[in-house]
Amino acid sequence: MSKPSTSSDKSRFLDVPIEPFEIAPDAPADELLRRMERISFQGRNLATAHRIWQRMLADDEIVIFLGVAGALTAGGLRLAIARLIRDRAVDCVVSTGANLYHDLHETRGRRHFVGSHRADDRALQAARIDRVYDTYVDEDEFVDNDNWIAAFSAELEARPYTTREYLHQLGRRLWSETGGDGILTAAYRAAVPLFCPAIADSSIGMGLAQARHADPRHGHIDVVGDVIESTNLVIRRPRTASIVLGGGTPKNFINQASVQADFCRPGAGGHRYALQIITDAPHFGGASGSTLDEAQSWGKLAVDADQVTVHADATLAFPLLTSALAASGRELLAARRPAAFALGGRALVIDGAPVPVEGFDGLGDRSQ
Repeated sequence: MSKPSTSSDKSRFLDVPIEPFEIAPDAPADELLRRMERISFQGRNLATAHRIWQRMLADDEIVIFLGVAGALTAGGLRLAIARLIRDRAVDCVVSTGANLYHDLHETRGRRHFVGSHRADDRALQAARIDRVYDTYVDEDEFVDNDNWIAAFSAELEARPYTTREYLHQLGRRLWSETGGDGILTAAYRAAVPLFCPAIADSSIGMGLAQARHADPRHGHIDVVGDVIESTNLVIRRPRTASIVLGGGTPKNFINQASVQADFCRPGAGGHRYALQIITDAPHFGGASGSTLDEAQSWGKLAVDADQVTVHADATLAFPLLTSALAASGRELLAARRPAAFALGGRALVIDGAPVPVEGFDGLGDRSQ
């Protein structure tokens, strides 16, 4: 039988009481999250994510990566992401092709429509309507997008492009033609690097394939160059943070940049801050559901990283989180002096100095 505990033993654990959440009809989003710090479960985790993001913005040396998986732009989050880019609440974006394609669709003046996940999909197919869970989009407009991407890609200089350079040029064209707000145009205007490591796995990839079919000199994307550029970014600015929505390829790409940088220059890798909003579970072994503690075993996070995982649908958590940050982070954003990028050429330029195109910065002999 165990010994009865003393009051001093218990006081180590029973220190901060839970505060029941009280409804306040006029409370702004940042006040809601402040009060959610004293509730439990994913509500408290979301409030912690808010605090960690604030600490990122207050860190003068930090470069903040944002990873966006799935098709969150089809789900209505594109302008929230564009606002983060425009305000420099993030410094580098890694996205799936789907997010960027759906963003392009709306920037070109098209829309997504409220639908139903219980729809008759055979009837939708007959009407040439595509469904993303409970959201509809016109397939004929998508075909026009594909042709537009193919025509744009065919106008570029006939050589390989990293996705960072290609998407910068794509954002430039969209802005000149539409003047519309979105992820691609915001990244172009704010000179924020935008990577899409799985660009072939999207309708942008289909448009690129059409361009190459018409002329084999066009439609060439250098995704290995993306690895080199993202690594060189971390080598140049080794204090990094990772914000991930949904996991997937963007999550791993951001993390592997940190690992590769540490391989090239020991001590450069390991995110100092990390927050993720995910729905996947870790026990199936996939990267999307993997824990941030597991990431530390790979050296993706620093051993003392400030971190939190929010187990929630991003369409629920992200609007509240970003609305709160827009209020609470106003002064931090105004005072922030983020990394300066120049993106118009083949080489990524960071704080006025280009990084190598074909190899890792400062590594010396590439055979070593």
